[in-house]
Amino acid sequence: MGRYMFKRTLGALVVMLVVATLVFVMLRAVPGDPLQAMLFDVGDPAVADEIRQKYGLDKPVYVQYAKWLGRVLQGDLGNSIYGSRVEVTRIIKEALPRTLSLAGLSFILALIIAVPAGLISAIKKHSALDHTVTFIAFLGLSMPDFWLGILLIILFAANLHWLPAIGYVPLSEGFWPWFSHLILPAIAVGTPFSAIVARMIRSSMLEVLNAEYITVARAKGLYERKLVLVHAFPNALIPVVTVIGIAFALLMAGAVVVENVFAIKGLGRVLIQGILNRDYPVVQGAILVVAAIFVFTNLLVDILYTVIDPRIRYES
Repeated sequence: MGRYMFKRTLGALVVMLVVATLVFVMLRAVPGDPLQAMLFDVGDPAVADEIRQKYGLDKPVYVQYAKWLGRVLQGDLGNSIYGSRVEVTRIIKEALPRTLSLAGLSFILALIIAVPAGLISAIKKHSALDHTVTFIAFLGLSMPDFWLGILLIILFAANLHWLPAIGYVPLSEGFWPWFSHLILPAIAVGTPFSAIVARMIRSSMLEVLNAEYITVARAKGLYERKLVLVHAFPNALIPVVTVIGIAFALLMAGAVVVENVFAIKGLGRVLIQGILNRDYPVVQGAILVVAAIFVFTNLLVDILYTVIDPRIRYES
């Protein structure tokens, strides 16, 4: 296991290096000049040359890349080249907890809905309840998260006045203010995710429930509840965990869009604003953080395999 983890960690570092290189090169391949965002309406060539030298934009691309990568390895993501020139690390530290709060709450809500829905749909196969769950799952998967978010704002914030429409409140200021500001965007982000997981649980459970050992256990008179929860469900989790790890990317992508709908200045909104302003350091830093989250999630999924099924071993 230790050897496997070392290989996976090494592979993750290689992936991060590739992502960093691609982001750096592709940002500079986009037409336009970031100095336009820095100078606004000031068109003084002397000022432009001074800023180019200050940020190293007058150097060849490979020199800029080497210097930037060296600073990243030391934990320095540089400074924003737009507005007040704030450190990128500080911007990400302020935005990341908001995105993680939204993604985490969306994940929890999605599992609370998906697990019982998938189990019931598998146990009551081809029943009216199964068809209803299947229809709702497809409906949830088909609805764009930003469109669902707008509908939730219209209903619960604008008409009923039950919940706030926009903004974010830190958890340190109280659970209810934090929860009330995040519940609507969490539903918008988590709905497609819950639909995917519910459909996968149903499919995996049906396969396991048709296995021979389940038939033998049922013939021996084992209680159906124990049969499903103790014997069938754990064995159906392996493909489900795989799908959850992959679908987490969908959840993070949804958070990027929904943050803009609900005016939550999380990592997604910072990333979009950085792209619009051609703020190289901010975009590069934000994408590196998102890539690190994806890599860590995939590594965590591999570890969960051994927890769910002790028979799985990674050593030869």
